[in-house]
Amino acid sequence: MEDFFPPDSPFGQLFPFLVSLGLGLLIGLERERNPRAKAGLRTFALTALLGTLCAMLAQTTASPWLLVAGFAAVAAYIVTAYLGEALPETEPGTTTEAALLASYLLGALVWHGERELAIMLAIVITVLLYFKPEMQGMARRLTRRDLVSMLQFAVLSFVILPILPDRDFGPYHAFNPHQTWLMVVLISGIGLAGYVALRLFGQRYGTLVLGFLGGLVSSTATTLVYARHGRTHAELMPVAATVIALANLVVLARLAVLAAAVAPGVLPTLLPVLGGGFVVGLVITGLLWQHTPTGELPVPETANPTELKTAIGFALLYALILFIASWVSARGDAISLYGVAAVAGIADVDAITLSSLRLFSLGNLGALEVTRLILAAFLANLVVKLGLAFVLGGQALGRRTLPPMLATGVGAAAMLLFTAH
Repeated sequence: MEDFFPPDSPFGQLFPFLVSLGLGLLIGLERERNPRAKAGLRTFALTALLGTLCAMLAQTTASPWLLVAGFAAVAAYIVTAYLGEALPETEPGTTTEAALLASYLLGALVWHGERELAIMLAIVITVLLYFKPEMQGMARRLTRRDLVSMLQFAVLSFVILPILPDRDFGPYHAFNPHQTWLMVVLISGIGLAGYVALRLFGQRYGTLVLGFLGGLVSSTATTLVYARHGRTHAELMPVAATVIALANLVVLARLAVLAAAVAPGVLPTLLPVLGGGFVVGLVITGLLWQHTPTGELPVPETANPTELKTAIGFALLYALILFIASWVSARGDAISLYGVAAVAGIADVDAITLSSLRLFSLGNLGALEVTRLILAAFLANLVVKLGLAFVLGGQALGRRTLPPMLATGVGAAAMLLFTAH
C-alpha cells in the first residue's frame, strides 16, 4: 500500500497516519463493546493519531520533548476523566487507560517506521482485552504450586543457564555445562507446558486430552495413576486403558520435538521411524477409544517438572549417560551401546535421547545409529509401562493396553528395518 503514497509525493506522510488510524480503531472497537470502558472507537483512534503527529513534530523540530509532552497530555486526560466520575461501588479497572496509553505509543512507533511491530502489538493488545474472562478463569484455577513451577522454570532458564560456561570438559569432551543445562530447560519447559495445561484443562475435556497431556508431563506417572484407577474402578477400566495407551503414544511426539530442537539433521532418518510407530499405534488406539465409555477420571498428580532437585537429577543422569555413551562409542562396541540405551530407557527415555542427539551433533554417531539407540530406549520403556499395566492394573487392563502399545513398538521397529535397507 505504500506504493500509493511514495515518500516523495505530496501525500507521502499520509500513510503512517492511516496505519495509526487503523490500529486505534482496532483496539477501540473491542473497547466500544465493553459498557464499562471509558473510551471507545473515536478516543482510541484519535489517541493513536496524536501519537503519530507528536512523533512527526518531534522529529521535524528535533525536539523529543514534544513526544513526551503528548504522552503526558494523554495521561493527564485519563487522570482527569477518572477523577471526574462518581466513585463506583466496586474498585474500577485500569485496563482501558493502559490500552489508551499504549495506543499513543503505537502511533509514535508507526511514524518511526516500525509498522509491522506496531501492528503485531496492536493485535496482541486487542486479544488481551477481548479474552479477559478466559484469562481470569485460568488464573483462578492455578494453584500456588503452579505459580511456583513457573517461577522455578524462570530461574532455570534466565538465572542459572546464562551463567554456565559454554565449553566442553572432561574425557571425550562429553560434558558441557551450558549445553547440559539447556537440555534441562528444554525438558522442563515441555513438562511445565503439559503440567499447567493438565491442571487447567485435563478433566474438563476428557479422555483424549488427559492422555495427550499426561504423555507430555510424564507417561510413567500417567501409567501408574490410571493402572491403579483401572483396578479400583472396574467400570472405568476401558477409559484408563485408553489414557495409558495415548500417554505412551505421545512419547513418540515428544522425541520428535526434542530431535527437531537439538539435532534437526537426524530427522530425515528418525522421523519415519517415530511416525511409523505413531500412526500404527494411533489407529489401534482409535479403535480402542471408539469402544470406550465415558466417565469421570482423576487428573494424575505429577511431580513438579521444574523443581530444582528434579532438574539437577536429570542433569546428572544426562551427563552420566552421555559420558558412558561417548566411552562405549569410542571403543566401537555397538552392541554395548544399544545395551546402554535399553537400560537407560527403562528409567527415562528423554536422557538417552538427548545424549544420543548430542553425540550426533558432535559427529560421534550417525543418524541411523542414533535412531536405533532412541528406538531401543523407547521399546525398553514401553515394556516397563506394559508391565506396570499388568502388575498394577490387573490382567484385564493389561490385555486391553497390550494391542495399542504392541502396535506402536512393532510399527516403529518395522519402519526402522525398512529405512535401514
